[in-house]
Amino acid sequence: MSDTARLEQDIQATRARLEGTINELAYRAQPQVIAQRQAQGLRLKLDAATHTPDGELRIERIAAMVAAAVAVVVVVGFLRRRR
Repeated sequence: MSDTARLEQDIQATRARLEGTINELAYRAQPQVIAQRQAQGLRLKLDAATHTPDGELRIERIAAMVAAAVAVVVVVGFLRRRR
């Protein structure tokens, strides 16, 4: 194979790799895809926070989260009535 043919093959291979990279970046930059990744990350964090590595619920953490949510609702309600 001549040097010219080898160079043309290298150029074609490089173009194919670049095209794949550009397509992947364009896909990852879509707002819907970004939102899906963030939602999946939040689900994983919530699962890690509320379950043991064995998959059992961490009741004490769930109770603490519920208590914090109730406290926020009470404070917001109190502040709204005060206005």
